[in-house]
Amino acid sequence: MRRGIISVGNWLVDHLKFIQRYPIVGNLTTIEREELALGGCSHNVLVDLARMQADLPLYAGGCIGNDANGDYILDEIKRHGIDARYMCRVDGVPTSYTDVMIPQDGTSRTFFHNKGANAYLDFEHVEHIDVQAKIFHLGYLLLLDRLDAADEEYGRRAARVLAHLQRQGYETSVDVVSEEGDRFPQVVLPCLPYTDYLIVNEVEAGACCGYALRDGEGRILPGKVEAALRLLLEAGVGKVCVIHFPEGGYAMCRNGECRYEPSMRLRADEIVSPVGAGDAFCAAMLYMLHEEKPLQEALVFANASARFNLKHPSSTGGAPTLDEINRFIKENY
Repeated sequence: MRRGIISVGNWLVDHLKFIQRYPIVGNLTTIEREELALGGCSHNVLVDLARMQADLPLYAGGCIGNDANGDYILDEIKRHGIDARYMCRVDGVPTSYTDVMIPQDGTSRTFFHNKGANAYLDFEHVEHIDVQAKIFHLGYLLLLDRLDAADEEYGRRAARVLAHLQRQGYETSVDVVSEEGDRFPQVVLPCLPYTDYLIVNEVEAGACCGYALRDGEGRILPGKVEAALRLLLEAGVGKVCVIHFPEGGYAMCRNGECRYEPSMRLRADEIVSPVGAGDAFCAAMLYMLHEEKPLQEALVFANASARFNLKHPSSTGGAPTLDEINRFIKENY
């Protein structure tokens, strides 16, 4: 029986810069303090899962530079007990990094990203993956140049990767990055017929579907969210589609079952940083899907995981254990 999760995709070093406020173009703001942390979809999801202490086999894959930052990433992977056999080092390019600007109020963040070695990840780096993991998680689409590229047979190179992994017996999962632009339908939609689980936020889902999931005053539109879930399932998602946002999360199965759970609120002064909250939600949802838990229970669990992460400045520093999440839910839900 397959057990475990392998996550392949973005690995990077986050330079967290806490600023007074985000300036308009041409103006200056002050950096109050800085922190160094690891980030990227694969790192965040796997470390969140490792910190759960759920006795789940975890495997890492991706491309990093042959530099000090690459060494740092490998050391951290091993420190968390994650199998690093599918991490590939690329000569002549830096390990990817991101400058993350976080205003004092903690309600938003802005990313300046150097793709570095992540841009080199391609089919050749995953075609020989052979472990007994149950779920293969890929992220982020739109931030992996070679996998985002066109493919004559599959539409996109990432779709070729996902199709190959499905044939090898893995359930496939996909996450995407929130970027400006109109590439979502061209890059993401061709991958959906080879995706069992799609876990995205409301901005990403709306960009894939071609319409906003909030009204002009910023309120989430439940009818639009459910319509987006149906559209993404019709576009090919094989098992479960999930759309999450600060107010909560929706999940829909291919059989039409749909569930919504509101988030577990924090006061504004309790939120240190939203960096990594989406990945914390994703990691928790993947764990519950791996364990074949009901949708409603999975959403409650994922919301709780995200809530813990909001209270720490880094992507994974607030990640709770499985016992801590379950205790919190028992006491507060």
